[in-house]
Amino acid sequence: MIKSFSNNLKQRLPKIMAQTIVVTAILFGTYSCSSYENFKEVTEDLEIPSQVYRADYNKVWQEVMKLTNKYAREVYNQDAGVIKTRWIDNTLELNFADSFGSSDSVKRAEFKLIINVVKGYRGTKEVAKVTVFKRQRVEQDFLQGWKIIRTDGILEKSILYRLERALAIEAKLQEIEDKKTKEAEKNF
Repeated sequence: MIKSFSNNLKQRLPKIMAQTIVVTAILFGTYSCSSYENFKEVTEDLEIPSQVYRADYNKVWQEVMKLTNKYAREVYNQDAGVIKTRWIDNTLELNFADSFGSSDSVKRAEFKLIINVVKGYRGTKEVAKVTVFKRQRVEQDFLQGWKIIRTDGILEKSILYRLERALAIEAKLQEIEDKKTKEAEKNF
């Protein structure tokens, strides 16, 4: 009896192992897909809009300062390359944007901008990398307190776009000024 059981087990063992491997592969496959979705959400949350500009660090810093003039600044340090604004109320804008959605209106909403400007080199040319991070917080009611929410990224990308356009205009004006100077030297 024991001999027949062991022979039977020897015959069924490869089939049992194959079934175990298939079940394990299916479980691993479904888990990896769900963990990918979690990873995708985490990377989207951690993605901070940034852009590299082929311009002098000081020029980029001055243009960033011009762009952020309308925001009340808490910190601006050129040596560290950091600009932080104070909390700015945007309750009306957030409620208007959400009025067409399904979410309820908020009691209060504020945001803060943190802009980093970093000097670097690409080959022998100096470049500057600008990173714009917007922290958005909302208060549904006074009992819940402030809750940090994910931003839509529109303001950050528009600041980077405006900075790109301002630097392009500045470069074009400098080019025209250089041509005028060369013509004046040539005619003198």
